[in-house]
Amino acid sequence: MKIDPISLRLFVAAMEEKTIAAAAARQCIAASAASRRLAELEQQLDVTLFTRSNKGMAPAPAAYALLNLARTVLNDLDSIGAQMLSWGSGMLGQVRVAANISAITQFLPADLKSFLTHYPGVQIQLDEQISSQVAQSVLSNTADLGILNEGQYGDGLQFISYREDELVLVTPQGHPLTEQASVRMTDALPYDFVGAHLGSAINNQLIVAAALAKAPLRMRIHVTSFDAMCLMVSAGLGIGVLPAGSARLYTRALGLTTRPLAEPWARRRLVIAVRGDASRSSATQLLIRHLTGAA
Repeated sequence: MKIDPISLRLFVAAMEEKTIAAAAARQCIAASAASRRLAELEQQLDVTLFTRSNKGMAPAPAAYALLNLARTVLNDLDSIGAQMLSWGSGMLGQVRVAANISAITQFLPADLKSFLTHYPGVQIQLDEQISSQVAQSVLSNTADLGILNEGQYGDGLQFISYREDELVLVTPQGHPLTEQASVRMTDALPYDFVGAHLGSAINNQLIVAAALAKAPLRMRIHVTSFDAMCLMVSAGLGIGVLPAGSARLYTRALGLTTRPLAEPWARRRLVIAVRGDASRSSATQLLIRHLTGAA
């Protein structure tokens, strides 16, 4: 059985765009040709991928199984050209890294700099994502490795210890909470918060902490970066929670104060995630070895 990569790309586009017309436009072919290719793919695989009605089409269970397989195959095909180009230009390869903001602002700059000093022929492609997205990127093979908070992300991943960090509370100078050597969430919850990215590990932890304390979480605003959070805190819009290493980048410049959080979840572990069933390029193995050695 020889499956045409063009049909696989069209299938992935149809799953992501939700309609054949949009998938055809994305792949620059006629809608009638796209419909015919998808029907031929179903016939070739001897499965029903889409149920069709006058309201459109809906993915069948087999479509979701094929989606992960197709993404893996297509990403591997795409990487062939990039890796061969790297070799042709004297490079040793490329590593696609997805990482959360905690890793990017605290540890990766120095670790990647030292890695590239030792291996200048490796190209690093770094993408910032929240931890759940990092896990999905590794699972779908759009990243060769991910760096994220330790947690439950489903099957198919292996985790390697990387670093530990600690969450702290950041407040404007003179805030009542600065009178305490450390702060419990029960003391912080009466105040307005500047929240991290929706869906981020820090934001989710604050929601859980508020629920356990049976108190409302007064989330005044959400931001997508730690520098934006610190600017909002400096402007008096609330207090925030972020990693201690990240807080140090902004506290002096913005006149902010940090206090340790007297909560067990404030100490966290960052891990490297890789696909459990995948072979890894030599460049990826070199980077994992360097990151774990640096830690």
